[in-house]
Amino acid sequence: MFDSHCHLDAPEFDADRAQVLARAKAAGVHALVLPAIRAEDFIALADLCATDANLAFALGLHPICLAQHRPAHLVELANYLRSGIGNQRACAVGECGLDYFLPELDPTLQMHYFEAQLRLAREFDLPVIVHARRAHDAVIHGLRRFGITKGVVHSFAGSEVQASALFKMGIHLGIGGPVTYPRAQRLRSIVQNMPIEYLLLETDAPDQPLMGRQGARNEPAYLTEVANCIAQLRGVALAELVQLTDANSAKLFHLQGNAAA
Repeated sequence: MFDSHCHLDAPEFDADRAQVLARAKAAGVHALVLPAIRAEDFIALADLCATDANLAFALGLHPICLAQHRPAHLVELANYLRSGIGNQRACAVGECGLDYFLPELDPTLQMHYFEAQLRLAREFDLPVIVHARRAHDAVIHGLRRFGITKGVVHSFAGSEVQASALFKMGIHLGIGGPVTYPRAQRLRSIVQNMPIEYLLLETDAPDQPLMGRQGARNEPAYLTEVANCIAQLRGVALAELVQLTDANSAKLFHLQGNAAA
């Protein structure tokens, strides 16, 4: 399985990162995409991925960290997207996006950084990994405006209409822990009926714990539970779902067999 969105570099994993990764591999999670959220994390994230061929990184500026972003960080981002870090290159631009849930995050400034990163994704022909919280329409408008046709809205929580608009542009939905909650009826309906070619599995670990694990740290090993839930919702065999979603991740991020390919 591919975990298409995991923050393995987060401080929550500092004490046992190697063990977390070992548990993921034992569970069958054979590739992970780790998206950056701040410029100060870029080099350390690349160094982490250099230690394991099953890890790939994306570089971006997350709207939650808006107060820490500076115009110079966009220049730094462009330089790393162009030349790589060491002998590695980013597989995507992200995590970028919009968050209209937190009132302290200035929408205009968020849009400035989001659009700048969409320009970079287009310039370097890379997919985008997008955060959208109470901002799906604005995200869709931005993607459409910049002609983005490769990417994923991770932890999708929008409507069926918004999901359909994303599919029409070629954008995937990242689905993780929230789908395991029976009360998430709208999300479950979307996942049950959506075109399988736009579905990616993710954990967003250490965040978004699954049903039955509320309040606990999430881990990439738990991706098997997400996959099982989705397979049951869609009425397909787990092996079939994994094969198809693996192919989706590999194609989107240009990862073949493992994250280093």
